[in-house]
Amino acid sequence: MPVPASAPLRVRWLGRVAYREALAVQTALFEHGRDQHLLLLEHPHVFTYGARSDLAHNLKCEPAAVGAELVAVKRGGDITYHGPGQLVGYPILNIDNRLGAADHVCGVEGLLIDALRELGLPNAGRLTGFAGVWLDVDHADPAVVPRKIAAIGVRLKDGRTMHGFALNVSTDMTYLREHIVPCGIGDRPVTSLAEEGIDASMADVVVAVRGRKAGDTVKVTVWRGLHSHTFNVTLQPRD
Repeated sequence: MPVPASAPLRVRWLGRVAYREALAVQTALFEHGRDQHLLLLEHPHVFTYGARSDLAHNLKCEPAAVGAELVAVKRGGDITYHGPGQLVGYPILNIDNRLGAADHVCGVEGLLIDALRELGLPNAGRLTGFAGVWLDVDHADPAVVPRKIAAIGVRLKDGRTMHGFALNVSTDMTYLREHIVPCGIGDRPVTSLAEEGIDASMADVVVAVRGRKAGDTVKVTVWRGLHSHTFNVTLQPRD
């Protein structure tokens, strides 16, 4: 019997996990699990691309030469980058098939927009025609160009979702500016929390995304290969 979309959401911070290992975990949860999950983590340097990606134009480096892997995945969107200083989130959810992937993407965008506003970026929003989260979309000065701070690419099958978002916190933006054309969008700049002047640690951003506050106790899961150890941590207030 399917689990209803209203079932509790299990949120876990996994730490830094190799992309292929995390993909194996989320694929197992997607294909064989029934519960709803939000996996939050970082990856070592990796470029991933969907079936419709144009690598000939949008991959501008030899991945191994810049210390990155190149991995094909079953999701929408063109090539993108994951790496240290970037918060990656994989919502593995049960949703009504009538909603479709576009509505799911809209929901993920809303989650990130709320988190970014809490972190001090009230100018976060949506850019018509482009998935993801952007800054200064409606700026009064036409010289201010919208900047992409979070990418989103998802897969929806039989009412269940996988893949998700990548939010630039203190990311090395060289990987997004010089080594690829991120998401195949060459005429729109990318940015990060750090470049926008927001002094937030990865822990701060995780707390904002998961909607917890200082003093709350959360479960932290650390992965070693496909094995994990889970323990409780009490969140401390920001300085």
